[in-house]
Amino acid sequence: MVIPVHDANPARRVPWVTYALIVANVVVFLRTPGVAGSLTGDTGLAQLCRLESFLDQWAAVPRELIHDRMSRLVPTGQVGVGPSGPGCVVAPPDYDKSPPLSVLTAMFLHGGWAHLIGNMLFLWVFGDNVEDRLGKVRYLLFYGLCGYAATYGFALADPNSPTPLIGASGAVAGVLGAYLVLYPRARVWALVPFLILLPLRLPAWSVLGLWFVLQAVFSYGAGVSGAGTVAYLAHVVGFAVGMLCAWPLRRGTPPPQDPPRPLWGRQAQPGPTWPGQPGRPGRPGRPRWPGQGR
Repeated sequence: MVIPVHDANPARRVPWVTYALIVANVVVFLRTPGVAGSLTGDTGLAQLCRLESFLDQWAAVPRELIHDRMSRLVPTGQVGVGPSGPGCVVAPPDYDKSPPLSVLTAMFLHGGWAHLIGNMLFLWVFGDNVEDRLGKVRYLLFYGLCGYAATYGFALADPNSPTPLIGASGAVAGVLGAYLVLYPRARVWALVPFLILLPLRLPAWSVLGLWFVLQAVFSYGAGVSGAGTVAYLAHVVGFAVGMLCAWPLRRGTPPPQDPPRPLWGRQAQPGPTWPGQPGRPGRPGRPRWPGQGR
């Protein structure tokens, strides 16, 4: 998997919405039960039961989304002992949950550090330019639309699944799809695994195109063991929706501009000039005396 770390496509304005989304995701993750255990590797049964109860309340469950009603039995966060041994206690819920609203809250939940860092890295690298092109309000609405489309798209494909869906992956995938349409030729610094992680400067269409192809392959259960634990189909849907939303804006999007390269050695020294003669930094000049012809 290619890991993007920076794009040579400076934005015109500070991407405050992207920064706010990253901060919100990190804060919610740190307040999620079980985070300390996932960092130290100490995940006991009691901790897992609390986490399961928390996610069932705030995550999006495909079965609940399609039928628009809560599950009759949910984890309570308590540990009990049944015929098969210790486990998490389930009981009728003592709270009200809106399935459509759970899609929004699920977009700020993550299952582990790798899940969070991966999503936030892609949002950091590609979100600023998409926000710059759409504007803050439209970008925020676009982010939410892609997240909702990705979640409901996955739920329609598996309408009876009781497994909670969490993560900003669907919304971030929409940002990647929009970036591919708007800035396909932008240069992206990425780490490419080849014995070691090699830093290479690649066009955005190759980095994001490869990412989308891998998600499409994995959505059919191919490629990796345990692919069922990741909602790859949600990534595919979010990416496609992002491309469709950005398509009308591609003609008015200026091409990416590489930041000015630094000048070294003699290139960085302006040539000598005389009064009235403009200097040209980066190129040695030839001194001229007053009255000397050109």
